[in-house]
Amino acid sequence: MSDPRVTNLAKILVGYSTEVKEGEVVAIDGETAAAPLLLAVYEEVLKAGAHAVMNVALDGQIAAYFKLAADPQLEWISPFAEWMVDNVDVRIAIGASTNTRELSGVPPEKQTKRQAATGELMTRAMKRAADGDFRWVYTLFPTSAYASEAEMSLADYEDFYYGACLADDGEPLSAWKRASEETVRLADWIEGHEEVRVTAPGTDITLGVAGRRFIPCVGDNNMPDGEFFTGPVEDSVQGEVSFHLPAVIGGREVSGVHLKFESGRVVDASAERGEEYLVALLDTDEGARTLGELGIGTNYSIDRGTREVLLDEKLGGTVHMAVGAAYPESGGTNDSAVHTDLVCDLRLGGKLEVDGVVMQEDGRFVV
Repeated sequence: MSDPRVTNLAKILVGYSTEVKEGEVVAIDGETAAAPLLLAVYEEVLKAGAHAVMNVALDGQIAAYFKLAADPQLEWISPFAEWMVDNVDVRIAIGASTNTRELSGVPPEKQTKRQAATGELMTRAMKRAADGDFRWVYTLFPTSAYASEAEMSLADYEDFYYGACLADDGEPLSAWKRASEETVRLADWIEGHEEVRVTAPGTDITLGVAGRRFIPCVGDNNMPDGEFFTGPVEDSVQGEVSFHLPAVIGGREVSGVHLKFESGRVVDASAERGEEYLVALLDTDEGARTLGELGIGTNYSIDRGTREVLLDEKLGGTVHMAVGAAYPESGGTNDSAVHTDLVCDLRLGGKLEVDGVVMQEDGRFVV
């Protein structure tokens, strides 16, 4: 029997997150393990009267690519990918990895070379989104691989994930509107301030936010969602930060990350695990050592780290910082082929201050 939560998630993605309209062109990207959700999304897109373009990767395809591709192939951009970035109205992307570590043996320079090659495509897509010409959303389909990373059984992970997406709600299309009021309130509160300071074990960092916009994330780009973010003033970031939650980035676990910033740039980087790959990411291009995002999590239904940044960056009581590209709609101007989020946990002795006023302490908002 089909899981009704899969149907509800498809309805959320098409009817709420991207608000697909009649006559629009919708790219549906995913992996074969996500077949039930891909089909449900396809059906919802057709019901909306839109044109669906399905793009599904085979299991093991990405591992084969990085194992066998030579430099000219890593640098080649498909005309189809170019057309998609410039022409589709909506992109719905679904991750469904069956092996989250399948790229762990790939030389880091091959991955960073590919990121550099596709960086211009990402910049174009982000600009179209900022201009309102392109809508997108990314989600996951629960697999045993994600459940293993989260140290949960698949059944428990499904309950956890669908609950975080509100796909178990009786009214899935309106659930996120009700759930997002607090995120919008907090984004409105912080708007117009000048400096954010974050302190926690191994962390004391200040970020300038004068003139920048805080964007409330209410399920329109990520599912699940629950954060508000901005692009810090590029040369303002000063201090050091420890990221407490491990993450799987490019098929590698990167954990115990510590970054030191001076005048907005990373001047020292270390990690207990995955340090070589972390440094390679930071050396991808000129913009990779500058912060492109400060995000503050508000989804308290996500109550644990899962090694999946889509979930972990939304975790209530955490902040995350992304080295690399900024989202133009926030006012950030940093340009890079990289956008890598890392999560700092404030629930055990952390504090978030805005122009000297405590906004959050020990992971709970106090304003």
